[in-house]
Amino acid sequence: MKRRTLYIVGGVVLAALAIATLVSRPDPVAVETATVSRGMVGETVTNTRAGTIKACQRARLAPPSGGQIAKLPVKKGDRVQAGQVLLELWNDDVRAELKLAERDAVAARARAEEACVAATVARRESERLSKLVASSLVSIDAAERAKGEADSRAAACRATTQNIKVAQARIEQAKASMERTLLRAPFAGIVAEINGEIGEFVTPSPVGIPTPPAVDVVDTSCIYVTAPIDEVDAPRIREGMPARVSLDAFRDRTFPARVRRVAPYVLDVEKQARTVEIEAELQDIATATLLPGYSADIEVILQEQPDALRIPTRALIDGKRVFVYDAAAGRVHAREVQVGLRNWEYVEITSGLEEGDRVVTTIDREGLVDGARAVASETPTKS
Repeated sequence: MKRRTLYIVGGVVLAALAIATLVSRPDPVAVETATVSRGMVGETVTNTRAGTIKACQRARLAPPSGGQIAKLPVKKGDRVQAGQVLLELWNDDVRAELKLAERDAVAARARAEEACVAATVARRESERLSKLVASSLVSIDAAERAKGEADSRAAACRATTQNIKVAQARIEQAKASMERTLLRAPFAGIVAEINGEIGEFVTPSPVGIPTPPAVDVVDTSCIYVTAPIDEVDAPRIREGMPARVSLDAFRDRTFPARVRRVAPYVLDVEKQARTVEIEAELQDIATATLLPGYSADIEVILQEQPDALRIPTRALIDGKRVFVYDAAAGRVHAREVQVGLRNWEYVEITSGLEEGDRVVTTIDREGLVDGARAVASETPTKS
């Protein structure tokens, strides 16, 4: 009887211990995992602060002299060609001066023609009298007077011919004055901004005091990004390196680019963040309208491995460890790994993992320790 009682008490104690163990046992940690696979991994460098989309050519134009706007043959958004008139100031007085100079040139040519014809006639007369002197038909004095007249007429011809050049120079001067009242496109592009209306007065910007341009022309056929790179990463970047550009305006899409300039100086804008400015020209802009002023990020590709064993970078802990999920046991185990190339998205694994392993990508979950029970779901990854 006593033995039976002991068995019952022992069973109750064991049951109580089992219940206590189950109650105190922590719940499985819910984690997300990614499968170790092969794919492209590149070592890249990115900008420290947001960059800016810029046009290779942009001109903020204003007339060289002040005046009243008489004509605005273009409007915002218009495509213009190089040399096309964008704005014209009142210039009736200059136009009248040009017409007067052109009429003077016509008169100068007529006077020159008259003087040169007279010089030709005088020369022939002098030659004829010189021949008659030998036959004693004309006196020497008459022949010399004829020669002097011919020389005088020839000089008058040369003088009036020079007057034609003077008149032409006045025309060019008037045309130059006319051009100062015209604002022309320096290159083909799009009119981005117009500051002014017909009848308003515009004045050039005073020295050291910037004012809004009368017309802003942008050539969007060539677009580049300028962005700051940390001074530590800058020495590895060279002109011609491939790059990828991402924009907030075009999410889930990147644009191929190529580094076209690395600044030969360090920007000391912030005391603890010295940077070097780089520029990357976009290669494929035909499929999207990229407006100057958009914010953008540059990812310069230093080197690439097309068939690397890779995991998402967010799964890496302290640069050398990962949590591997054991689906059969329902647990996670810490494992040391060695890495190669890496970027913000993927890291190359050179040892410590095999293709098909599942690594935890949510490494900040509470209770995630070596050997912890876990319930996993697969995280979708990019190819």
